[in-house]
Amino acid sequence: MSRFCSEKLNVIEPYVPGEQLKDKKYIKLNTNENPFYTSDRAVERVTKQLLGGLNRYSDPESKDLHKAIADFYGLKSENVLVTNGSDEALAFAFIAYGKNVCYPDVTYGFYEVLANLFESNAQKIALNDDFTITPSDYFNANKTVVIANPNAQTGIALSIDDIEDIIKNNPDNVVIIDQAYVDFGEGNAIDLIGKYKNLLVINTFSKSRSLAGARVGFAIADSQIIEDLKKVKNSFHPYNVNSVSSALAIAAMNDREYFENSVKCVKISREKLTQELKKLGFSVLPSSANFVLAKSEKISGEELYIKLKDNGVLVRYFSSAKISDYVRITVGTDLEMQTLIEKIKLILGAK
Repeated sequence: MSRFCSEKLNVIEPYVPGEQLKDKKYIKLNTNENPFYTSDRAVERVTKQLLGGLNRYSDPESKDLHKAIADFYGLKSENVLVTNGSDEALAFAFIAYGKNVCYPDVTYGFYEVLANLFESNAQKIALNDDFTITPSDYFNANKTVVIANPNAQTGIALSIDDIEDIIKNNPDNVVIIDQAYVDFGEGNAIDLIGKYKNLLVINTFSKSRSLAGARVGFAIADSQIIEDLKKVKNSFHPYNVNSVSSALAIAAMNDREYFENSVKCVKISREKLTQELKKLGFSVLPSSANFVLAKSEKISGEELYIKLKDNGVLVRYFSSAKISDYVRITVGTDLEMQTLIEKIKLILGAK
């Protein structure tokens, strides 16, 4: 760091994204991207005419994208705010409501980074031994509650009834439900919008709609919460979603058939992967996401991660104590999953 850097920035540990290695060809199963390409309907929206308009700023209100999202969920545009990826939505929420926050001790690592960056008073609430969340741990929290559902590292999801209990038991605080992986499970907290004014749901186009590279996320909430977040956005990043990404996202949101088919394929592949890993003696947490968290008694999580990397397969390893025995594996195509299992068999057979 330079000698000009603030003391606060000097002590912050930034979020570490999954590896994006270019030294050779890898099967990439470490950042929970969708293995299926963006829908053709979306890609076809990127026309010469659209690109020819890049000399002009994008619509700061993103009106057409707001409407597409609102229409999909049966809401009004005033209940939606689009952002530059869901991480930006989370940042806006921490700025607006993050003076005092709580979240699980094993979850999306960006929460801790945001809490440090915005100087939040943060409380980490321990998961149970089976990695589940006890909803009552968050009742009457007297602070903003942040829960990834399904959870970002475990894949385990709370039921909508459990989410509703948390919301009802925090009437004077915002409850943020971060749903990056929700489409790969059952139930959606967006269904509770309109019923609770303290609910803020954050979603992304990066996972189920195959637009990780476009960087589009969105927040859904009561119109007054959306106005709060808009004020933050317009004080920080008014033109936050570019014209090309907006066009891609609108078409992807409207291509319901492709969305539903790709989600279905991921769910089927996830189940196959889970069963194949269990045949090899792995313990696999029950996942409602597009990844699984798995461990073997025959090899440490770190060693498996390193050996798979040596064999051209990238998975994610976390050194934090509770999950250091595990690797997180993104669900890929059938061919990618077949190759993964073959490499694991080869590695275990050599031990």
